[in-house]
Amino acid sequence: MTGEAVVFWILAPLTVIAALGVVASAKAVYSALFLASTMVMLAVFYIVQGAVFLGVVQIVVYTGAVMMLFLFVLMLVGVDTSDTLTENLRGHRAAAVVIGLGFGILLIGGLGNASLTGFTGFTGDAVAGAGTVEALAELIFVRYVWAFQLTGALLITATIGAMVLTHRDQVGSAKTQKQLSQERFRRGDRVTPLPSPGVYARHNGVDRPARLPDGAPAPMSVGRQFRTSPDTPAEKTDGRLP
Repeated sequence: MTGEAVVFWILAPLTVIAALGVVASAKAVYSALFLASTMVMLAVFYIVQGAVFLGVVQIVVYTGAVMMLFLFVLMLVGVDTSDTLTENLRGHRAAAVVIGLGFGILLIGGLGNASLTGFTGFTGDAVAGAGTVEALAELIFVRYVWAFQLTGALLITATIGAMVLTHRDQVGSAKTQKQLSQERFRRGDRVTPLPSPGVYARHNGVDRPARLPDGAPAPMSVGRQFRTSPDTPAEKTDGRLP
């Protein structure tokens, strides 16, 4: 068994599992991470078969650029669980199933009617006089330059759209320091800042209370969630956290 076959039998099941995770994940971020994993393993397949340039492009462009941009836009917009379970457009799920089946039938029909010829390889007439990198560059930047530019414009539009959708106008003016101080006095909260933990103590941990000038511990210097040390006496409060 060749090394290419070993890599295929190891990564092929993982690629299928990651591809299934793309469509089966409940959260969009997990789906995007599964898609990135699928792209990386596809790049490994390309490299093993000798298409090093295509494998590097798969990682740099698709996984490194497109997927990161997708995650960036997704995190800007945000996906709420309640929104994902709501059908905003009536009938869009049924339409998605019909369209998916239609594309599947077209794909199967195209593959069934395809005429298989001999493998040309990298030394055939298709690439005679030019390497694979030059041929790919000519296809992308000469023959399909408009499609390439439109794809870049769509990605930029997606980023700008995410920024517009996530922009929220501030309701009311921001409170000043004076207003916050007045509200603190009205509620009867502690006016001065809490003492820092570990002051005048033998340890500077957050679970060690500060020491007062007379040497007594200051229980207010330790948060309630850290009050487990015997050096921290219990304190009666009115229900508010310090």
